[in-house]
Amino acid sequence: MLQMKFLMYGAGGIGRGFIGPLFAKAGYEVVFVDINRQIIDALNSRNSYHYTVACRPAYNIPVTGVRGVDGADEPAVLGEIADCDLMAVSLGAPALEKVAPIISKGFSLRMKHSGRPLNLLICENLKDAARLLRGWLKDAMPEEDRALFDEKCGLIETAIGRMVPAAPPGQDDPLHVTVEEYDFLPVDKAAFVGEPPELQELVPYTPFVFYEERKLYLHNMGHAVCAYFGMRQGHETIAEAVRDLSVRILVQSAMTEAAAMLSAKYRMPFAQIFDHAEDLLLRFRNAALGDTCERAARDPIRKLAAGDRLAGTLCQCWEHAVYPVYVALGYASALRYIKNRAEEAEAITMETGRLGKAQTELVMKLFTALDLPMPELLNTVESLKKEFRGNIV
Repeated sequence: MLQMKFLMYGAGGIGRGFIGPLFAKAGYEVVFVDINRQIIDALNSRNSYHYTVACRPAYNIPVTGVRGVDGADEPAVLGEIADCDLMAVSLGAPALEKVAPIISKGFSLRMKHSGRPLNLLICENLKDAARLLRGWLKDAMPEEDRALFDEKCGLIETAIGRMVPAAPPGQDDPLHVTVEEYDFLPVDKAAFVGEPPELQELVPYTPFVFYEERKLYLHNMGHAVCAYFGMRQGHETIAEAVRDLSVRILVQSAMTEAAAMLSAKYRMPFAQIFDHAEDLLLRFRNAALGDTCERAARDPIRKLAAGDRLAGTLCQCWEHAVYPVYVALGYASALRYIKNRAEEAEAITMETGRLGKAQTELVMKLFTALDLPMPELLNTVESLKKEFRGNIV
């Protein structure tokens, strides 16, 4: 029986620390494509590596049956796309757009060679990833291949929940990566051409938008709020920040608002979503990951943009009659990370976040309140929350 081949386009932390190992464990040959020659050379010289699971005690897991292909060797990459059994991408949005023409050529070559369908897992923190990638691929594709592409290419969105921090400075082994224990991969069941592969960690689900929004509006939002408040309180790592009781209260309260919104929107039991939020808070406390507040706070404008983790959660809560005071405080804390002047911050809420008048007023009240000491800030937020919900019978 021939061994199945899994093509992992992108040999970064998620590729080496999550997606590649998942399929290697299932018996696939895993082929990594990357432009980092040090990583590719190491893969080809060893055909194996190990990654560390950060827990107490930490342990290593070997990954075998792997090799690498230089992303600059276009003919080699096209050949791998043409004859793989399943493919994934984990590159980041700018790089994904750049390699879309190569993937498009690989699909066309595949249709000429075998005509077999291509299922491609999109392992990116990118809203509407399948729609965007479909557009980039079709733009690069000959007109005569587009109908075949719609029929025979499955673009499968995933919810990447495993946390994989950046490698610490001075790490000698180019292949080593540290990850957390969580290793489930929810995927869009309806997007596959044919049936999804049967892997223990793979969670096919439809409608998949629930998992997408749970990841963005619960996990990513909570992580960002933790980072901005952690930095405000002088903490270096996410683990230190969430162990600070005042930060934990703010983060947990924002995540509770998000959980209530997701429960109302998707008619899912609140307890089930809240349990996931509680589990995330426990995972944020994993000091062995070494995840820094500075890393999680990067690119604040993207996090403040309409539909993304902060503005998107705030607006969705508002739409579903959940009072998003703590989420709005998280939005204000991200604004304060980049702007001290209220006029400039307010412009971002309207132009970047596209918040409405009432939402902007709430955020700006909280932006001003960030000058208060933490105990007074907590009192202010609790009072605002009471104003929104009124007296409880």
